[in-house]
Amino acid sequence: MDQLFAPWRIDWIERDETDIEGCPFCVLPDRDDDRDSRILARNDHAFVILNNYPYNPGHAMVIPYHHTGEYRDLDEETLLAIATLKQKTFDALDAALGPEAFNTGMNLGGPAGGSITDHVHAHVLPRWGGDTNFMPVLADTKVIVEAVDDTYERVREAFADLDGAHDPGEPAAVEF
Repeated sequence: MDQLFAPWRIDWIERDETDIEGCPFCVLPDRDDDRDSRILARNDHAFVILNNYPYNPGHAMVIPYHHTGEYRDLDEETLLAIATLKQKTFDALDAALGPEAFNTGMNLGGPAGGSITDHVHAHVLPRWGGDTNFMPVLADTKVIVEAVDDTYERVREAFADLDGAHDPGEPAAVEF
């Protein structure tokens, strides 16, 4: 049997999954510690968070504060806020990680692949040539080359360096 050595994953394995009651996209931004929640940036209507189950380092999600699973329920101000944060996410990920491309999109509803179907969110996924290899196909295993906490540090710093950013200091997210 082949083994992958990933000691940083013990924190994730030993986490208390009962500490979130309700929608995680509603609960996490209300906590006092954005770093612990992995929230990178915020504006008045939306926030950016790192995905706990990333496909690649820097896999982020842009999420409105408004709780709805229906994209058409979002007002124009919220849609603009999401789009603006998505642009800033591209800029921060470019600066922090230097990807060659991006995938972005929304899984609206369970059959579309959404695991959290009752709160709209947009994925921003950095991509590099050769970032997909034989492991997912042959071993049903995805290799993530950097711990999520290390990625958080790099990307949060890049958000703080963007034009229009206000950095209140850790553990708070960068504000726009």
